[in-house]
Amino acid sequence: MSLNKILILGRLTKDPDYKVTPNGASVVNFDVATNERWKNKQGEWEESVEYHKIVVWGKSADACNSYLKKGREVFVEGKVETRKWQDKEGKDRYTTEIKAVKVDFLGNGEKSGKDGFSF
Repeated sequence: MSLNKILILGRLTKDPDYKVTPNGASVVNFDVATNERWKNKQGEWEESVEYHKIVVWGKSADACNSYLKKGREVFVEGKVETRKWQDKEGKDRYTTEIKAVKVDFLGNGEKSGKDGFSF
């Protein structure tokens, strides 16, 4: 038995990158930052930040493109995928990203006029 599921709650680090593939499929890519704060042994606050690459396909990609902007808080449910590609020199490269199956838009977005919703 195995399970590949990830949950991310964070903020977009930049506006989404929206594209339509040659076969007509919508895809949007964006990065989400998550942070963790704790007190060290000296009682001072420390923080670490992780950045996550998110990819969304289809109608959900269209919705993300319409409503997400830099700084917007999102809750992403998906799975981790690593894909192989070749750079300009023909060398194999790998990218690990989260393929979203659900994106909840949190907070009050400029375009949404709502307190949050999901696709």
